[in-house]
Amino acid sequence: MAVDTLDIKILNLMMNNARISWKELGNELGLSAPAAAERVHQLQKAGIIESFTANVSAESMGLHVIAFIAVNIDLPHHRTGFLESIKILEEVQECHHIAGDDDYLLKIRCRDNKHIDFVVNDVLKGIPGVIRTRTTIVLSTAKETIRIPLKLEETNNPQSSGSHNSRES
Repeated sequence: MAVDTLDIKILNLMMNNARISWKELGNELGLSAPAAAERVHQLQKAGIIESFTANVSAESMGLHVIAFIAVNIDLPHHRTGFLESIKILEEVQECHHIAGDDDYLLKIRCRDNKHIDFVVNDVLKGIPGVIRTRTTIVLSTAKETIRIPLKLEETNNPQSSGSHNSRES
């Protein structure tokens, strides 16, 4: 599905408020409510809108501590088991396979430092293949968002992100 200017507007409006009514969305876009709803349905069908979820305050639920944990795996054949274990850990919000000295970078949310200690030393280090972890505790967060940056020219032109091909005369 090709994404156009109207789709970008829809996505930006819905990232700000996924509960916007079809009428309000249509008014913002200059469309009828049914036309706005159909555009959103097409974005869902194309897999561009993956889901609508509630953004729950971790602090209000007692999860006061964020940590980033760098993880090293000893052998490549342990990766599958590691990833399967990580997927079921509720404390793990993100798991990234990274380049550099470490293999994976995890973002976790816990109640307190004792909870982090349990996750790192009793859970993560108990996963076969995990040979080292390095934990960084977040002191404060200046920005955290689930929004993605959307501009039409970047969406339709993958070269606009800095890798320009140019001809030399």
